[in-house]
Amino acid sequence: MIRLYDLSLEALESLLTEWGYPVFRARQIWRWLYAQKATRFDQMTNLPADLRQQLEAQTTLSALEPVRELASSDGRTVKWLFRLADGQLIESVLMDYADGRRTACISTQAGCAMGCVFCATGQMGFARHLSAGEIVEQAIILARWLEARQERLSNVVLMGMGEPLHNYEAVLEGIHRLNAPEGLGIGQRHITLSTVGLVPQIRRLADEGLQVKLAISLHAASDEERSALLPVNRRWPLAELMDACRYYIDKTDRRVTFEWALIAGENDVPEQAHALGRLLHGLLCHVNLIPLNPTQGYGGSASGSESVARFQAVLSDYGVTSTVRVRRGIDINAGCGQLKAETLRGEA
Repeated sequence: MIRLYDLSLEALESLLTEWGYPVFRARQIWRWLYAQKATRFDQMTNLPADLRQQLEAQTTLSALEPVRELASSDGRTVKWLFRLADGQLIESVLMDYADGRRTACISTQAGCAMGCVFCATGQMGFARHLSAGEIVEQAIILARWLEARQERLSNVVLMGMGEPLHNYEAVLEGIHRLNAPEGLGIGQRHITLSTVGLVPQIRRLADEGLQVKLAISLHAASDEERSALLPVNRRWPLAELMDACRYYIDKTDRRVTFEWALIAGENDVPEQAHALGRLLHGLLCHVNLIPLNPTQGYGGSASGSESVARFQAVLSDYGVTSTVRVRRGIDINAGCGQLKAETLRGEA
């Protein structure tokens, strides 16, 4: 079966031409997929009946099967677990913010090869890349869920399961479809890509001419400490990563966000804050401080509010701005990979 969300508009036009239909039919189908977010072929009422029948027989609208849907107790976070056609499981999260943002956090891989020690996805290992269609369809499903409640998806963050820059081509195609007026129409500056620091791909992304936001998972300010948390640092140590970040800033004139998961008694102490301040001083950047989401495979715990405040004060002394990310969905395992891990343990 042909998965329609895996086709580019050009590929869909080629398919319709091959089937003997005029090219404009492909654009009609495209609008049903992305603007109307149709769930059935019989909803595509401006298509001839024979074309709808052929689509029903030879293609599929969805590659994602919802397995679980959980809402947090405050109603501000909803998490989905999806099963893919080959049985792999991925997660997506929808977050509702008081300022009106409705943000979808979507996955780019089933599992992850990066092996970050405190991440539930990293602990489960890598299964496979997602296709561009599987990436985008997550946002489509969450946007459809919002539209049923008279709300609109405003932001997308590629911060779910997987390392986006490890799946570069599919992620780039996904970004273009998320952004395109004939796609989901999400502004590039409302799309954030998070990476652990794949240096060649950061440089490549800088040359794409995009205006998406780049977030770097940093978490430590020395090579020894960062390599212990993020094995990728052994391949591309901090000096190379920071050079790539400066290249990105120079090419795009865009601020880079550095993510720092605060682990009590480890990387939340003043010495670490000073090291981070020295590393980032003078750089066009911002630090997103994230009290650790506990996972079963890692013994660290989240920092307390006093430690967080001290850490921020030190960064401020170096002219480095920071914010503390509100912990969302703790009661529904909203951290990436946690719901899948829990589900797999239950099936074992």
